[in-house]
Amino acid sequence: MDWDDFIGDKLYIARMMPLHEETIAESHSDSPVSNTRIRYSVKATAEADIGSAVKTFQVVNKGNIPCDKKPPCAPGGKWKAAVQAMSFDAGEGNEFRNPRVSCIAGPCAFTKIEVETFSQERRHFNISARNWSDTATFLFEAEVVHPMTSDMVRETYPVIFGRALNFSLPASAEGPSIEAEVNGEPIIFPLGPDLFLRWAECHMAPDRDQSKNYRCELKRGYQFR
Repeated sequence: MDWDDFIGDKLYIARMMPLHEETIAESHSDSPVSNTRIRYSVKATAEADIGSAVKTFQVVNKGNIPCDKKPPCAPGGKWKAAVQAMSFDAGEGNEFRNPRVSCIAGPCAFTKIEVETFSQERRHFNISARNWSDTATFLFEAEVVHPMTSDMVRETYPVIFGRALNFSLPASAEGPSIEAEVNGEPIIFPLGPDLFLRWAECHMAPDRDQSKNYRCELKRGYQFR
């Protein structure tokens, strides 16, 4: 059969076209980060009142005896004197508060408290008393406390500008972490020494007063809400 006979006197041109043309667009939704707050701890010291310390002691001496340049002597060096050193102990783990020593009996006008010092941990209180007359009696008094140190958890809220989260912490702050809801799930993210967060890049800069300034910028795929 001749092609011209098949189509007659008309020429038809056919084009192959797909039945359906689909365009697939990949949609992307950022994960929301919301309700952010900062948690950290500081050392807090409390004192338990143990009681009071009261103790008397004497500085034994006899008055009106020339010193003859054989110390200890009275101020000015004329009369023989006696010096008594005492050390008071608050007990293991305890400290003295407001210690005071006074002469309560005898020729107090001829006595002098020369030394009043704490040990470094304030557990011991050391005194030295001089007497250049007859025997005098002294009284030591102080409050005794037991210091206790604990971790106090504190919270603060960051300031958010655009895609950056900013906050500062005092120099004494320990264990900082960020508590936030990511995709609606509340999670606590410890910053750690590397300041690593899966949803943000964080940096820290110390201030002149040793406080710490933090800035965390969101990574791609996250947004603040």
